[in-house]
Amino acid sequence: MSEHVMACIDGSGYSTAVCDYGVWASQRLAAPLTFLHVLDNHLPPEEGNFSGNIGLGSREHLLEELASLDERRARIAQEQGRSMLDAAQERASKQGVEEPLARQRNGELVETLSELESETRLLVLGKRGESAHLASEHVGSNLERVVRALHRPILMVPEEYRDPQRIMIAFDGGKSTRKGIEMIAASPLFKGLSFHIVMVGAGVADYRAQLDWALDTLRRAGLGVQGAILAGEVEATLRAYKQENDIDMLVMGAYGHSRIRHLLVGSTTTAMLRKASIPLLLLR
Repeated sequence: MSEHVMACIDGSGYSTAVCDYGVWASQRLAAPLTFLHVLDNHLPPEEGNFSGNIGLGSREHLLEELASLDERRARIAQEQGRSMLDAAQERASKQGVEEPLARQRNGELVETLSELESETRLLVLGKRGESAHLASEHVGSNLERVVRALHRPILMVPEEYRDPQRIMIAFDGGKSTRKGIEMIAASPLFKGLSFHIVMVGAGVADYRAQLDWALDTLRRAGLGVQGAILAGEVEATLRAYKQENDIDMLVMGAYGHSRIRHLLVGSTTTAMLRKASIPLLLLR
């Protein structure tokens, strides 16, 4: 079974960028591109649904009307999703993707992504979903669940596409981030791009040896790379380095116990992503 770049789109302002980053990844990986739209059946009722206060005499009639209204809303949502998928396919085709695919599924987002994990090489999605302010099951308010549930690389993108040229890797020398360096060295996704490997901590000899290993690994793969060991608070230090070096994408390991990887456990994840203005690639 082919592994696809799976790009999740909805009615949010992130969908155009999700489409464009999906195209970028698909073409670099020479992997098929699939657009996914998930119709969430667990959204709360809209304001104005007063079915619990209906009078006894008219309750049955009005409940039937409400059920009919729900059916119409579901049908409209399905049609809107189909229209968005069609538009994404057309946009991708114009950018040179051959036969981009589209899938529409009913259900909860995280469960759907888990079901499709075996078909997914890279997941692309926006920082926040269409109804993140309304439903905890949507990307944004429940972003950490998506990251925890999947064991595939996840690319979370901002609202505007920018062609990635300069990539910053948040590196701590741990097992998962060393594996991430090896994944980057072997992946066609990053060929020809410029890398900055950043460690946040004291510049002790052990850190220098770990950084040298990472630099050597990427250089042997033919990648242009430079490294830095910086002191300070992790999130603020990475953000400042990103600004100073005009970084286009941040790469991090998804989990662990180091100070860097701890950022992606708990509420700090959402806070960091909300502040980010560049894509964040999480490696598992």
